[in-house]
Amino acid sequence: MTRTDRSGLAHDLGVDVLAAGAVLWREGPGGPEVGLVHRPRYDDWSLPKGKLDRGETLAAAAVREVFEETGHRIRLGARVGETRYTVAEGAKLVRYWAGESRGGVFAPNAETDELRFLPAAEAVGLLSYEHDRDVLRLFARRPVVVSTLLLVRHAKAGRREAWSGDDLRRPLSSTGHAEVARLTPFLRLFGPDRIASAPPLRCVATVEPLAAALDVRIDVESSLGENAFATDPTIGLERAAAIATQLGVSLVCSQGGVIPDLVDALTAGTPLADRVRPGGAAIPARKASTWVIGFGDDRQPVFADYYRDPMG
Repeated sequence: MTRTDRSGLAHDLGVDVLAAGAVLWREGPGGPEVGLVHRPRYDDWSLPKGKLDRGETLAAAAVREVFEETGHRIRLGARVGETRYTVAEGAKLVRYWAGESRGGVFAPNAETDELRFLPAAEAVGLLSYEHDRDVLRLFARRPVVVSTLLLVRHAKAGRREAWSGDDLRRPLSSTGHAEVARLTPFLRLFGPDRIASAPPLRCVATVEPLAAALDVRIDVESSLGENAFATDPTIGLERAAAIATQLGVSLVCSQGGVIPDLVDALTAGTPLADRVRPGGAAIPARKASTWVIGFGDDRQPVFADYYRDPMG
């Protein structure tokens, strides 16, 4: 989309202007610190954010804007929240993620001339706008995430009735390849450290371009495929829990008969249980969708975000 034209996504969200940003954070000597930017044009302190470029997703815009305004490359985490307010172009929505710094060097520019890292309690007092303070308070309420699991359902495969070979070898369709092309850059924003896949070719093929881009291997996990899971779900659930609690970011690509059960088991007995199935509805897991679940140092889930598609 352009920076002024109303896109289909903006229309769906009931706004005229879409923007994205992040609560940039890093570990400091006394705990997590968040990064705020000073904008000389407005003489204000804010969270780094900006409008979407043409064809850009919200998540991609958040990562790009943080880099442009702070010089820091980030790994996305939880969706923190969003703000809505009125600007000259009309109603504006800004969606924020937690953005863990992966390093960077700030260089003053025309848009931002200072970057400060502060503990959240101090940063709230420096921010110029209440809507930014609300977002930062939401971020500060959550425990620090030490491990994250991305559960990706494979992209669309060719029709089963049109395939005469072993179903495990059924390849992606042309639609599936297009879904992978959109999914790969989206998943990369979360910075996976390791990738696992259920055995079917359609699962492996969904994450192959990502693995190649990140130069990591794909570990095939038989217990996380539908066939083995139907036979003995306990083994699959235990394996998923073990992967989920590895430090850093892990990604598992699996199937529709597995992912909802994994989400259910990983969030059971926690405040997230009702949020992943509001009103008792089925846990969603459409093809080429992603669940992102973060865990604290006590191995309890801290957040669970569902992405129906990469639009963010």
